[in-house]
Amino acid sequence: MRRIFAQARKELTQIIRDPLALALALVLPVFLLVLLSTAISLTVTGMPIVVQDLDGSPASRDFIDAFRASNTFHVVEWPVTMQPSEAFRTNTARGALIIPFHFGEDLARGVNSQVQMLVDATDANTAKLVQGYSGEIVSAWNARNGASAHPVAVTADVRLWFNPGRDSKKFYGPGIFVLGISMFPPLLATLASAKEGELKTILQVYVSNIPAHEFLLGKIIAFMIIALIEAALELLLLFTYFGLHFAGDPTPFFVATVLYAFCVATFGTLIGCAVPNQAASIQAVALGGFLLAFLLSGLLFPVSNIPVQIRWLSSIVWATYYIEIVRDALLTGGGWPAMWSKVLAIGGIGAFFFLLAWRKMRRMQLSI
Repeated sequence: MRRIFAQARKELTQIIRDPLALALALVLPVFLLVLLSTAISLTVTGMPIVVQDLDGSPASRDFIDAFRASNTFHVVEWPVTMQPSEAFRTNTARGALIIPFHFGEDLARGVNSQVQMLVDATDANTAKLVQGYSGEIVSAWNARNGASAHPVAVTADVRLWFNPGRDSKKFYGPGIFVLGISMFPPLLATLASAKEGELKTILQVYVSNIPAHEFLLGKIIAFMIIALIEAALELLLLFTYFGLHFAGDPTPFFVATVLYAFCVATFGTLIGCAVPNQAASIQAVALGGFLLAFLLSGLLFPVSNIPVQIRWLSSIVWATYYIEIVRDALLTGGGWPAMWSKVLAIGGIGAFFFLLAWRKMRRMQLSI
């Protein structure tokens, strides 16, 4: 154990002496958490739509006011003589609400009046949100004014759990928390290991009597400490700026965080040992620590939405399991009954990475 801690102390001393590396490890992840969580949003606000009121009745004006009162839409008047498609082409609006002639008269007679909503579907996700919000506004207006000619016997009372305000930061915050831990500690670990191979200082280790597992554990513990400090800083930000808190038993989160720190530190060390070139090792870590975690872990969208041809890759992306654990700890509160398999998966992947790194170092030592 003395040699393991000596190796860990050496790695930490090198990082502390490099202010740029220290900033990369601690400051940049916090900045990334704030920036990406603020920039990415699940909600639509201030969406410009044009309105063509062909009726001009009090009922049509009241109907338009329902859209004006929504935070989702910004109503832009549009001449009835111009085609709504021109508003799309000139980027004036993303939707067009067209109220037909005799709208108010039809409602007064108890006859359904068909209102048309055109949506620019260039951005398919935004178009779907606009369509859904429009339907909600129309349904609420019908309920308030009794405008439906065919009353519905059964209605659904929808209640939103865990994130009732549909706050995007509460969804993306935990995911970007995981992304920061997935990127920076393995990046530092792979740079430290690859640099030793590039400068040939690793030869001192090969001719020494330190076993491969002690050398690797020393490195891994150092970068685990960096990952855990980073996690503590980001967690503090989640509790303050994002307004999150532990929803249930936090012990699965704490155990998983330690195992995940081991997993990412081992992954970076493995890449650095296998690829003794700093530029190439950075690219390899960027693929596993950023690209796969960003696209295939459920950070941006549910794993079930990933095309089935590549969905299987999510099962070998370690961030997939940790994101579920973090979201459960901060939003759902399922605890051990729901998350024990995810915790084991992280530990198993970390152990597999360590085995590969040990086999690589052990073989190279025996070849000297």
